[in-house]
Amino acid sequence: MFKILRVDMAAKSTKFEDVPEKWQGLGGRGFTSAVVADEVDPTATAIGPLNKLIFAPGLLGGTNCANSGRLSVGAKSPLTGGIKESNTGGQAGAYLAKLGIHGIIVEGIPSDDALFLLKVGKDKAELVAAGHLKGLGNYDTVAKLVQEYGDKCGYVSIGQAGENLMNSASVAFTDRELRPSRHAGRGGLGAVMGSKKLKAIVIDPEGGASSPIADKEAFKAAAKRFAKALSEHPVTSGGLPTYGTNVLTNILNEAGGLPTRNFSAGNFEGAEKVSGETLNEVTVKRGGNPTHGCMTGCMIRCSGIYVDEKGDYVSKWPEYETVWAWGPNCGIDDLDAIARIDYMCDDFGLDTIDTGCAMAVAMEAGILNFGDAKGAEKLLAEVGEGTPMGKVIGAGTATTGRVLGVSRVPVVKGQSMPAYDPRSVKGLGVTYATTPMGADHTAGYATTANILKVGGDVDPLKSQGQIELSQGLQVATASIDTAGLCLFVAFAVLDIPDALAAIVDMLNAKYGWTITADDVNDLGKKVLTIEKDFNTKAGFNKADDRLPDFFKYEKLPPHNVVFDVSDEELDKVLDF
Repeated sequence: MFKILRVDMAAKSTKFEDVPEKWQGLGGRGFTSAVVADEVDPTATAIGPLNKLIFAPGLLGGTNCANSGRLSVGAKSPLTGGIKESNTGGQAGAYLAKLGIHGIIVEGIPSDDALFLLKVGKDKAELVAAGHLKGLGNYDTVAKLVQEYGDKCGYVSIGQAGENLMNSASVAFTDRELRPSRHAGRGGLGAVMGSKKLKAIVIDPEGGASSPIADKEAFKAAAKRFAKALSEHPVTSGGLPTYGTNVLTNILNEAGGLPTRNFSAGNFEGAEKVSGETLNEVTVKRGGNPTHGCMTGCMIRCSGIYVDEKGDYVSKWPEYETVWAWGPNCGIDDLDAIARIDYMCDDFGLDTIDTGCAMAVAMEAGILNFGDAKGAEKLLAEVGEGTPMGKVIGAGTATTGRVLGVSRVPVVKGQSMPAYDPRSVKGLGVTYATTPMGADHTAGYATTANILKVGGDVDPLKSQGQIELSQGLQVATASIDTAGLCLFVAFAVLDIPDALAAIVDMLNAKYGWTITADDVNDLGKKVLTIEKDFNTKAGFNKADDRLPDFFKYEKLPPHNVVFDVSDEELDKVLDF
């Protein structure tokens, strides 16, 4: 029987509760958003005592379904001021599900300034003093925790950015090798964790078991069909495991949609030097691992291991968005520098996207020159040190732009845009503008049909068809996040009809349901409606569902296009 673990930081207490009827059938993002909507005042201060931080595995967590170990982290965002779900890999999702934990709700703030860690095991949980971890980065934090609790646990932690309540702070999760390299990066949820003086969570899976399944044979058959679809699709079986997500650098550069030097151009002359193809070549030459899964049960294995010329670990393979944020967007074409920066962000506990975009805005302001990799590393180090300028960068792109007086600041709802220029990938521009999450590519990944021609073909340079594309993908993504599946399974789902049917069949077999694909679609709409309603109560309106003005009048080379999807159309995207 699955339970909710409620942790009261003010009372320093923990207790297990039954899942109430209103949250039945919701996992992952669906659960985190429902709890935030039900229990957090939309006008509450995000780093104040009234906010809550929720961790939730998905509906298919704890099973042998491929790529089902994702975890959702939710709260009111200190970065956007609205509802937020940030999604992560690593081991925590599967461990919590196998312990029978439907979700963890962390509430309140201690009256003193002491740090704590939360120990979670089978049918038990306790808060423990963690003052010895104060000021440590994620790598040193995990190293100390492994010495204390062993190498069989999963670890969740925040670094200096989270402790210092920076708006770009992430929450780190360990991978299979106990590296804190998987992050719930977006929205500043590490600052929420830091505000609650919760430095770490130790998850001991001993005694846990696979989730109970109503019809084991039906589930086994459906899981096999789903795995077959992933193994047959060229993106999930070829492109991603070979080149990682960075396979997109050359593709977006050729499409003229690779934002360069703070969104001033769509091509980068050094793209090949930081591309997925080069990343693979360098990794293989140095003896690194180009194909690695960030969590048990991953079939796609897009997360390689980057090593230096001596073969020593530098970082996990930087994601495409990380390579872009610190590479083309900052005018840097040095893969080694980008990998070192990726490690620093993971160690300090920072969203690589928002921090990289903040760095590009600082370059726009003349604090550094575009292309100055050493300067970027030095300034990023100040974030970990907590210097005044470091706190500005760590506060994110929007704050950096305001402090430094920059007009070209690529944010929506206070959150920076990722690695796809909305003028030449217009479907993503619609997603950036309208998702309740702030500018977020994962909320409705229109690159599929706009650029990769997966699940259809919608011209990325024209406004026609972008509303329908983004809406459908936002609904589907909310469902995938609720199920606890990796977003990348969407490639197979969009092109192979039986992949979606297999997901529906797995849900029915696990829970004894009789839902259809239409019900899964309705679930996504329900989650989005919950999120949109929360933001409305928090004070958001139609003006918040817009891109910055410069996208409407600054023509983007090489296509010399602007974002021309009308406001009237944008207002219809989440109008179900």
